[in-house]
Amino acid sequence: MSSWVDHVMWWHVYPLGFTGAPVRPTSGESGVADAPQHRLGRLENWLDHVVDLGLNGLALGPVFAGSTHGYDTVDHFRIDPRLGDDGDFDRLVAAAHERGVRVLLDGVFNHVGRAHPAFAALEQEGPSAGTAGLFRVDWEGWQPGDPVRADVFEGHDQLVALDHSSPAVVDLVVEVMRYWLGRGADGWRLDAAYAVPPAFWAQVLPRVRDAHPAAWFTGEVIHGDALAIVAESGLDSLTQYELWQGVWHGIADANLFELKHAIERGNELLEGFVPTTFVGNHDVSRIASAIPDARHLPHALALLFTLAGTPMVYAGDEFGLRAVKEERLGGDDAVRPEFPEEPPVEPEAMPGAGPDARELLALHGELIALRRRHAWLHSARSDVLHVTNMALVVRTATGSGAVVTALNIGDEAVAVPAGGASSVLAGSASLAAGRASLPPHGWAVLGD
Repeated sequence: MSSWVDHVMWWHVYPLGFTGAPVRPTSGESGVADAPQHRLGRLENWLDHVVDLGLNGLALGPVFAGSTHGYDTVDHFRIDPRLGDDGDFDRLVAAAHERGVRVLLDGVFNHVGRAHPAFAALEQEGPSAGTAGLFRVDWEGWQPGDPVRADVFEGHDQLVALDHSSPAVVDLVVEVMRYWLGRGADGWRLDAAYAVPPAFWAQVLPRVRDAHPAAWFTGEVIHGDALAIVAESGLDSLTQYELWQGVWHGIADANLFELKHAIERGNELLEGFVPTTFVGNHDVSRIASAIPDARHLPHALALLFTLAGTPMVYAGDEFGLRAVKEERLGGDDAVRPEFPEEPPVEPEAMPGAGPDARELLALHGELIALRRRHAWLHSARSDVLHVTNMALVVRTATGSGAVVTALNIGDEAVAVPAGGASSVLAGSASLAAGRASLPPHGWAVLGD
């Protein structure tokens, strides 16, 4: 794995929503059928914003042809016409690389959309179809004209699961990954990696790395034995949902013991890999909605940028966008909104921005810059020095240095251990006699 990963921090975007593309097209408006609508260029207009934040990675959600939300792929080798075409993609990648910004693609390799030609062939030709080996199908009693009984992803009838024991599926995924890495992508986020046998990735990744040794691969894993998955699969990283939950839940519920557990769990993961960390993404409620007290949003951000990991910032969180994910059709729409053609001059003018947009934008920049100055945080271990329901102190250190993150979510000022720190790097605290005094609802990052 290339050393560039030690320094990358991503701005994560859901392109269909970001560009205002129709996510649930009506009949005749399928992403496959439509002529290209050149929306992808809107992302180019935001690349300077990414750089100004201090980030140097663009993590894209699905950009390949799909029928609705993009996770129902119908052509892995075609840019979704709702976003544009190959030329739009090439220009975006070139514009990103000119600014030193890496590009991460979203690989949906657990399943395809039911409209995918490979599956459509099964419905027409049955088990004799040349693509029959790509899917897990119960053919017993099947007659021409009958529905094809195929495994699907988590009960979603439109998402047909691939057969990961099939060499044909291995070959397909290798070909797709190599193709887009060859077009300039720097790595892959592997969607629903928890649903794919780790042994499958162990067959795919060495062949991809033979052609693209600097590529980085992170898997979406929301449950399971993360260390075992990485060891068996050969993936470079996994999403650290435990930390995401510990951060927002611990703060929102005033139970920082839960956060302590998540931080200590992170140390265990570092024995095998550096996790992909976040406090928001396209599948969960916005962090500004998950933490109801806006005074505590800085606490979550301080943790994201001072704990080990490869951080991702979900586009819009830097403006304090609020939205709640709902379990219904269209329940993701609010957390995947359309963005303006270009960044607003005034942060408060960002559609959906909170009243604290200016402060949050500045805070993102400050903490990202702090992280850049302490790049060793990427793989540093953390020790929780102090914890109550309302206060927490965590020291993150390597042989290269140490930072101390101190949080207070209570109504009273607190004095907590300073962990040997002698200066305030961010936030607000006073230091004396080895203690840090935090105001009510205060936070600070401390250093030598």
